[in-house]
Formats: sequence, C-alpha cells, structure tokens
Amino acid sequence: MAAGRSQLGGISPCNSLRKRKSLISLRLEGTTNVCKPPEETQRPPTLQEIKQKIDSYNTREKNCLGMKLSEDGTYTGFIKVHLKLRRPVTVPAGIRPQSIYDAIKEVNLAATTDKRTSFYLPLDAIKQLHISSTTTVSEVIQGLLKKFMVVDNPQKFALFKRIHKDGQVLFQKLSIADCPLYLRLLAGPDNDVLSFVLKENETGEVEWDAFSIPELQNFLTILEKEEQDKIQQVQKKYDKFRQKLEEALRESQGKPG
Repeated sequence: MAAGRSQLGGISPCNSLRKRKSLISLRLEGTTNVCKPPEETQRPPTLQEIKQKIDSYNTREKNCLGMKLSEDGTYTGFIKVHLKLRRPVTVPAGIRPQSIYDAIKEVNLAATTDKRTSFYLPLDAIKQLHISSTTTVSEVIQGLLKKFMVVDNPQKFALFKRIHKDGQVLFQKLSIADCPLYLRLLAGPDNDVLSFVLKENETGEVEWDAFSIPELQNFLTILEKEEQDKIQQVQKKYDKFRQKLEEALRESQGKPG
C-alpha cells in the first residue's frame, strides 16, 4: 500500500486546504514566517555605475521602453507586473471605467460610492507601470490596486520576483521597501530572467483582521468546495488503483501453480 500511496501522490493537497481553512477560521496572528537568509550589505552604486548600467540596459531593450537618468541620480523606467490573484477582489459597484480625464485629474472614482461588489481579475493579466527608482513595492501595489479600482486593504497582497535558477522557476517575496526598478535594472530587460508577480499575501504576515467577516466566510466556502473536489479526485485514483490490484490478483489466482 505504501507503493500505491506514493504513486497516487497521497492526500497532501487536502491537508493543505484544511490548514488554510484553520488559519482563516481562527484569524491566526502568529503563523509561521518564511525565513530568508540574511543578505549581505552592499554599498549603493555610484552615479557613474548607474549611468553605465542604464546605458547597457537601453542597448538591450528592444521595445522602446528604456530607462531615463535624471541629474539628481534617480531614474525612471517601466516594469511589467503579472497578476496571479486566485481570490475575488472588492471594487465599487456601478462605477464606469476610468477615463483619461479621470487619470489626469487623479479622480478617485472609488470614493464616489459606498456600494461594493466582488469579482475575479483575469488570471495572468499583465499591467505595465511607469515608475521611478525610488518607487517602493508598497507604492507599486497601491498603484496597481488603484488602476483596477480595487478597494481591498493593500496588506492582503504581496509582490514577488520570479526568477529562473538551475532549471527551476522560483518565487521570492519582496519587502515593501524594495525598489522594483532597481531590480529590473540589475537583471536587464529580459522578462525570462526576472519578472514581477502580484499574488495574495499568504505568509505569516497576513493580517486576517483586515478581512471582513463576509470575505472570510466566502473564503471558507471556496476552500470547502476545493477540499471536496480534492477528496473526490483522491478517491477516484484509489478506486482505480484498487481495481487494477484486484484484476491482477484474480489473474494471479487463475494461473496454474
């Protein structure tokens, strides 16, 4: 049976779902944090080094999305953020799409109504942002939410950098004080080397009190459905495996000794 369990992959997905349900139900404040090894302190690059990196970056950028250096040593450029949100987001109900006038005048359409509704953003949607070297991860998250008129607490979301290492795709959560454009400059313009992903903040830093009771109840409903689906998948696999074992056993018993 141990071999069968290994082939079928066990029931770890269900255990994972149950753990998430428990976290939501209890609104845990002290969940396990994902520890990262301490990073070595690096000296800030000089203005000449930044200029050289920007020149190198711009020669490799093929989409006219180069970086521009200012006299004060700061610089501006573009980053693309992939949205991988699996939960619904909260937006104002009955609000028309943002117009160019609204964007220029910085009109906050979300403040014009108290009515709210929820919907799923398209999975793997990509948003391009024009930011500066001083723009932090926290500001990027807030800017993305504002563009989509999402009124959820920004602490519910986290920005990750996606990198390729040793043939694997790795995700690392960025600190809210990190500057994405500097990371983009160091990695170069190739999105296969480095890309940014907005996801739900599912580490121990989630502040469950930021969610409303209806939101938490909705999450539980979704997780219970996912759990039942996983259980049915595992049961079907075991039924199929049991059927094969019984067939092999009958064939073995039917053969002459």
